[in-house]
Amino acid sequence: MEWLEASTENCPIQRTLDVVGEKWTLLILRDAVNGVRRFDDFHRHIGLSEAVLSDRLRKLVAAEILRTVPYREPGSRSRNEYRLTRKGWDLWPVLMALGQWGEAYAVGAEGPVLDVRHTGCDAPVRVVVACSQEHSALAPGQVTARLGPGARPRS
Repeated sequence: MEWLEASTENCPIQRTLDVVGEKWTLLILRDAVNGVRRFDDFHRHIGLSEAVLSDRLRKLVAAEILRTVPYREPGSRSRNEYRLTRKGWDLWPVLMALGQWGEAYAVGAEGPVLDVRHTGCDAPVRVVVACSQEHSALAPGQVTARLGPGARPRS
């Protein structure tokens, strides 16, 4: 069976996009990675409607990408902060890769909004594709993609 003969119903990219593939969701995750925790801060920083923000936060909590932590300001009702779970933090390399691509092809002349650097040596951080045997920075021509155990014929 070849790639074009395989069903994409079980494709991990497609399934991931079902959860996080909407623009606002990725921007919420970008802000969460950068320390934003509260509804009002997400709303003010991203600039989307309260209804859309509520919907996206609810979906991210249901997918266990974010978790809620109650807090209460003096004189106010109890509210929730939104914190990344382990599953949420595992999306950090994806966000870094999107940012890296954007810096190369979509950023304005003034440069990127964030300058992400390694705390230990202050070098810029880059996302690379590496094999499990520690051969890092592989190019697409150095990789072979084969159908995996979840591949099934298109119906």
